[in-house]
Amino acid sequence: MASEPAAGGDREGGEPATLDELYNINVVPSELYFKFRKEVEGIRVGINLEFFNYEVNEYEAKLVLKPLSIDRRWKFMYRPVHGDVQLLSKKIPITKYLNLQVGLGHSFQLNATGWKWKLSTCLGGDGVSQIRNKTKISFFPGFDLRIGWRAEYVLPEIHGAMGTGEPVFCMNYGKLNASIDRVEAILTS
Repeated sequence: MASEPAAGGDREGGEPATLDELYNINVVPSELYFKFRKEVEGIRVGINLEFFNYEVNEYEAKLVLKPLSIDRRWKFMYRPVHGDVQLLSKKIPITKYLNLQVGLGHSFQLNATGWKWKLSTCLGGDGVSQIRNKTKISFFPGFDLRIGWRAEYVLPEIHGAMGTGEPVFCMNYGKLNASIDRVEAILTS
């Protein structure tokens, strides 16, 4: 019976996996956003131009309104390409790593109104450890670059045995798949 090699372990035939197979870092973002923001009387008005799935050149435009107060609880979005409006709550922390967001929306194309909810976390994944995060770099007042990145990993492991027929020393090098998923250029006036 053939079995899958352990993460970072040997391939079939006893060959160790190469470092290129174990560690993969993709620095080409799959999403590119241009955000233009203007603060008007306690509200931030934003126009977002979002480009993604570059193989088929998909794009989306959004008009976003958010209050500027520290305890802002909502944001309003209008997506003209889809013909819908949404009123979303801010992400409500349930635990240290788990957030809940709820929203109401109306689609003019479908003539339908409804609500939705989303549980999200910066941790998780399908059977592997995963971190998702955003890093903001301020170049000068009014221009920020925000980079959304993700890392999926399996930690290295050292093990061994004696008198069991298993190797005295064995090491799995672990695995890392990291990528820059999104780059946002944000202009604020």
